[in-house]
Amino acid sequence: MPLSKRRFLSFATVGAAAFVFGCGKDATAKTRFAVTYSDAEWKKRLSPAAYRVLRQEDTERPFTSPLNREKRKGDFVCAGCRTRLFSSTTKFESGTGWPSFYAPLSGGVRTRTDYKIGIPRTEVHCARCGGHLGHVFDDGPKPTGKRYCMNGVAMQFVPS
Repeated sequence: MPLSKRRFLSFATVGAAAFVFGCGKDATAKTRFAVTYSDAEWKKRLSPAAYRVLRQEDTERPFTSPLNREKRKGDFVCAGCRTRLFSSTTKFESGTGWPSFYAPLSGGVRTRTDYKIGIPRTEVHCARCGGHLGHVFDDGPKPTGKRYCMNGVAMQFVPS
């Protein structure tokens, strides 16, 4: 489909609004969290991949996380501060290449609107340390209809 002048202006307007209202801003820059470390300390505490995702809001490559295949009972915790984020009972196979859940544990995560790709998405981060975990979408299974699409490198699994 050719790009009409009207369509181009619509895209340009959305992109400009995203830039003005938060594109590229740190998700947690103005929020205080219970667990805080200097950037140098985070680098010491985390693997390079976990640091890129949790602290720089990167995304791991799909289908690379061992947590995709995790089927045991237990909890998925933040790799940065060990806060309980998701129960294995809410994990499902989404086919996206990232561990997916239909609901977080109470108090484990917070969300905010993210404009990094020019359109609004709902970013998910750890409620305790602010680490970036992934995004939540409205195409998940019942009972919530949500798909919390998480970076496996941002979490660890604790069997029960």
